[in-house]
Amino acid sequence: MEDAEVYFLGMLALPAAPEVLLNRLIEEIPWRAEEIVVWGKRYMQPRLIAWYGDTGTAYTYSGIVHQPLPWTELLLGIKQAVEKEVGTTFNSVLLNFYRDNRDSMGMHSDDEVELGSRPVIASVSLGEERTLIFKHKTWKSSKPVRLPLSSGSLLLMKGETQRYWKHGINKEARALGPRINLTFRRICPFNE
Repeated sequence: MEDAEVYFLGMLALPAAPEVLLNRLIEEIPWRAEEIVVWGKRYMQPRLIAWYGDTGTAYTYSGIVHQPLPWTELLLGIKQAVEKEVGTTFNSVLLNFYRDNRDSMGMHSDDEVELGSRPVIASVSLGEERTLIFKHKTWKSSKPVRLPLSSGSLLLMKGETQRYWKHGINKEARALGPRINLTFRRICPFNE
């Protein structure tokens, strides 16, 4: 992808089988439905979320300030597997729970100031396969890039990716089971 640095690994060496991790996370995480602000209007997010991280890693997007819950042993195990694979450390994770085919993620860039100017985001998928769609922000004539995210896979976005590309996951017409996506991030002090 032009103007992007994106890597994909079909199966990450995780601390347990993807379906075991999926079921544990569904049961153990205190999932929340959040209202977001888009173009000045309030909407319920079309998925459930949870935010975990080190102390001092508050994260703001779509008009919501997320204070981190403390890491669990399960999340630390997944984080360690990701860090070992990508050679980067993370201090927070946003979990998205797509309950079925009606849950989605609108087109967006992870370009909030607290992520720094060139954010590194590592995304682990568990459960039902969904397709991540990338669209270039300025090349309107370019075709979208579609990437199926299988259970246990790892997607790494870094460099200029967030500056030039948006990404999202559409609703699906066919019935689908649950999916959890863990997006590991590094919240930066504002002077970095």
